[in-house]
Amino acid sequence: MRRTRMAAVAALTTALTAALATGCGGGTALGGGANNDSPKELTYWATNQGSSLEADKKVLGPELKKFEQQTGIKVKLEVIPWATILDRILAATSSGQGPDVLNIGNTWSSSLQKSGALLAFDDKTFKKIGGKERFAPAPMAATGEAKKDPAAVPLYSLTYALYYNKQMFKEAGISRPPTTWDELVADGKKLTKDGKYGLAVEGGNVAENSHHAFVFGKQHGADFFDAAGKPTFDKPANVEAVKQYIDFLAKDKIAAPGNAEYAQNQSVRDFATGKAGMLLWQAARTSLLAHGMKTDEYGVAPVPFQSGDTSGRRNVNSMVGGINMAVFDNTDNIDGALKFVKFMTSTEEQQILTSKFGALSPVLDAQKSKPRDPDEAVQREVLAKSAAPLPQVPDESQFETLVGGAMKELLADAAAGKKLTTADVQAKLTEAQQQMQK
Repeated sequence: MRRTRMAAVAALTTALTAALATGCGGGTALGGGANNDSPKELTYWATNQGSSLEADKKVLGPELKKFEQQTGIKVKLEVIPWATILDRILAATSSGQGPDVLNIGNTWSSSLQKSGALLAFDDKTFKKIGGKERFAPAPMAATGEAKKDPAAVPLYSLTYALYYNKQMFKEAGISRPPTTWDELVADGKKLTKDGKYGLAVEGGNVAENSHHAFVFGKQHGADFFDAAGKPTFDKPANVEAVKQYIDFLAKDKIAAPGNAEYAQNQSVRDFATGKAGMLLWQAARTSLLAHGMKTDEYGVAPVPFQSGDTSGRRNVNSMVGGINMAVFDNTDNIDGALKFVKFMTSTEEQQILTSKFGALSPVLDAQKSKPRDPDEAVQREVLAKSAAPLPQVPDESQFETLVGGAMKELLADAAAGKKLTTADVQAKLTEAQQQMQK
């Protein structure tokens, strides 16, 4: 689905505050509307983690059967693509008609917490799933606003990395992966020829766009919210940050024009099939393998910085990514929902699921094993040294939809041949900020 107007993007976010007025639950420890009227069944919305929805079902299916055998509770699974998951969640929080258990992007936790639609995980509730101390501190920091009971628990942890095609690099005379953006653009131009491009981007995915905006903003020394939580989308440094990313397609021309429409992991496919030499992605291994790429055909490195000087607050090359698991406050199987959360975050299941999805586990006991591959080794390094969490403010999801949506429109304009200026980027980000402030 392609949104063409900023107002349409902004309208989705109003459901977050509207949810309070439509009675999505009281947010008490066991959920004001939660009960056990349907103790033998659960509905679970899972986010798309692998190469396709069907691939995810093949991974999750046996584990859900295992849970059913252990508890007698049948889990009805729906895997939802990233392009539509936030829309579905917002609609569910607004109407009160949602699943029992769902995955959410960890960056949305505080925004969805504001809606009152999700079960609050207080100490008593955490005890039911094995205790809060089982989870690493960094993923727990992205489960809701500070000083409030979390609205979710960590399920998978992720960071961005740079994937590069070894053979394409060799043929272009590139001896190592780039460590700065200037190097990435220079390498990208060497790789862009004969219908192939230097970099694959997912320009139609608003969340993906916003993640890059955040990182580039940090590297330019800026933030998209001030200390009071007010938006600063159109600060000059943020404008320059967004323009730098848009220019990969608009000015540098190292990304294909068609990338502006990508929203279903097509950039991963293009990289895996040799149509692009580089990819910025979270945990791409399983998807690359599914597309036929062998592990010795690609390398993995940290995402570049602005320059060799990575000191201070500019030392950020990834957001703290990840997936949280939440329970709808009005579930009709509260006991089963918490049993399911405990099952999915158990050490055994974490080792199975993170291995198959190529993610990092947020569960401390599951982190004790050695890295499975170079992908995981790089992600662990980035998570420990140079990743920063997106702002845990109630309006964070509006940053993703509005700034990410503005970037989607800018990339579409660039793909159509429009020469984008700093003023064009400034205008889009100002429009996004004004939409948020209405």
